Amino acid sequence: MRVAARVREVVVDVWSWLNYKPVMTNLRRPGGALAELASTWVPDEDLRRLAAYKLMAAYDQNQAGQLAAATSGESEQADRRELGDPAKLIDTTLGYLLGTEQTIVVPDAEHADDDNPPQGAAAAADLQERLRRWAEKELLELRMQQAERAAVRYGDAVYALAWEPSKERVLLRTYDPGFFFPEWPEEGEQDGAEFPLRVHFAWDLPEDTRKGLKARVRRITYELGPIGAATKPGQSKDGMPRRDWIYGTDGEPVLIVGDRLDADTGTIRRTYPWAPNQPSGITCYLSDAEWLLEDLKGEHDVYNLPENKAAYRVRSDGEVLDKLDLMVDFLPVVHITNTIPDAGEHWGQPILAKVIQGVDEIAATDTDSSAASATTGSPILTVSGANLAVDRTTGQPQPLIATPGMVLSLREGGSMDVLDTSNQLAELRARTDHLIDRVATNSRITAAGLGTIDPTALPSGYALALSLGPLDALVGQLRLARAHKYAVLLRMVTRLHQAGRVWPAGKTLPARVVFGPHTPTDRAAILEEVVKAVGAGVMSLETGVRMLMDAGYPIEDVSEEIERIQARAFEQAARLADATGDNAAVRDYLGLPEADPETGPVPLVSARPGVSVQDGDR
Repeated sequence: MRVAARVREVVVDVWSWLNYKPVMTNLRRPGGALAELASTWVPDEDLRRLAAYKLMAAYDQNQAGQLAAATSGESEQADRRELGDPAKLIDTTLGYLLGTEQTIVVPDAEHADDDNPPQGAAAAADLQERLRRWAEKELLELRMQQAERAAVRYGDAVYALAWEPSKERVLLRTYDPGFFFPEWPEEGEQDGAEFPLRVHFAWDLPEDTRKGLKARVRRITYELGPIGAATKPGQSKDGMPRRDWIYGTDGEPVLIVGDRLDADTGTIRRTYPWAPNQPSGITCYLSDAEWLLEDLKGEHDVYNLPENKAAYRVRSDGEVLDKLDLMVDFLPVVHITNTIPDAGEHWGQPILAKVIQGVDEIAATDTDSSAASATTGSPILTVSGANLAVDRTTGQPQPLIATPGMVLSLREGGSMDVLDTSNQLAELRARTDHLIDRVATNSRITAAGLGTIDPTALPSGYALALSLGPLDALVGQLRLARAHKYAVLLRMVTRLHQAGRVWPAGKTLPARVVFGPHTPTDRAAILEEVVKAVGAGVMSLETGVRMLMDAGYPIEDVSEEIERIQARAFEQAARLADATGDNAAVRDYLGLPEADPETGPVPLVSARPGVSVQDGDR
């Protein structure tokens, strides 16, 4: 949205919180701080987003002053003091967002070992185990740290999935969101919140004179399109790698095994392993190519690079990446937003978005404090009546430099004064503390969340919980923005393994990533609550064990933990025997095998010697 304001045009969009920065104007200016954005292949509509990413990276690396100096030409900006406050905000938010752990959960998997498990519980448990093994091999926790830090810092992050035949598993990679160029559906065709039909990853490759390589741009494209006939690696007339159609003896294009031609519509249909009863006419194509920058003209951007100038790459197995059929009906790319986008928007906002000017104020105050501390540590002296040495060359008095232990000899009436700036330094430090509290409040991380509050200053744990209320709401919002995206990611992982024929075919079961608690929990209080509630019969044992697991107790599986508890619950087993009189039910409750029918009952021993149970002493 653009609003005319006299002679200026005010841009209101997802990055308008950076409008006060000079770097956000005239982004095409060559030789500027963002000169790389002047590349002809970068679309105009993506310039503000890429400029915002670079600014956020500069703040994270304590280089905002350098960027400002290069942009505005004000050399004093290069001396700006930056002491890591933006990085602390980013890392603190990341820690609260991810929590203590991340766990893949498939609903009903915990009931697979029950006596009467619900339908599909065994399949859920199998999928959960497969996904967890895959996550361990692909270092999912590490990848999430990489991607989520980018999301918190930039506002966006991107995952990409690819099937690796040699490893027989899906590879997970993260991309810098500055390389990500999606093509969203046109307005009126689909909801603006829908997934794109085509995405590009593009970046510049610098000139390498040693290898004789010119400056290039590389673009990786995933796009959905109608299923075509079979192709194979080939070459163009000039010897460049291309894909060629495969034709049969009758001259007609050959179909991929399993595809069939619909005679009524003339389209090719394919049955995917996750939808055996729903043939589809859509597949995903992968292209990976390079273009020389000198071949790109003004009308070319990342969305319409000339196909006749492309040099396609060849995969390790010999496949030419020129619209290679990936045999799936979705784009194996997941875009993560740090916040929930507004209606009609697709991009998120970083944690620094609303407090970026406060961070600038902290840096400015730190710079002033550094200057003030110089005059406080080495004060300015004014001396009158001192006997100063004279420079023999010029005949002028030499400057007086005060050193520790120095003794000045003053004439009668002489004096010395000291310029005391300690009060101003104290004020600046107090202002820094005030600004940090303001940033913590407005970012909703809170002073308690940043660790700048004195715990002893709080009257009770309830007061601490209230002070963390905004942080709880922030974490809930950040996790809500990601919940569906991680469910989609795990669905894609499952289907790619099904397409690779290494996981069972069938309907894809839902799976999700569960984040651990983001704040410390009172484990003793939760344990006491569970013991009382389960003992009083107002809470099931399953719920109690799950509460303990969420509180951080080392419980790996709810059903296994319940079996261990029941195997030692002899008092409850005795009550079950009294209530039912069923010895088989008691043995099953204790996890014991069925009794041998030839084994007689165990004789009971009376509490008083010499008197048996048969005598009626019960």
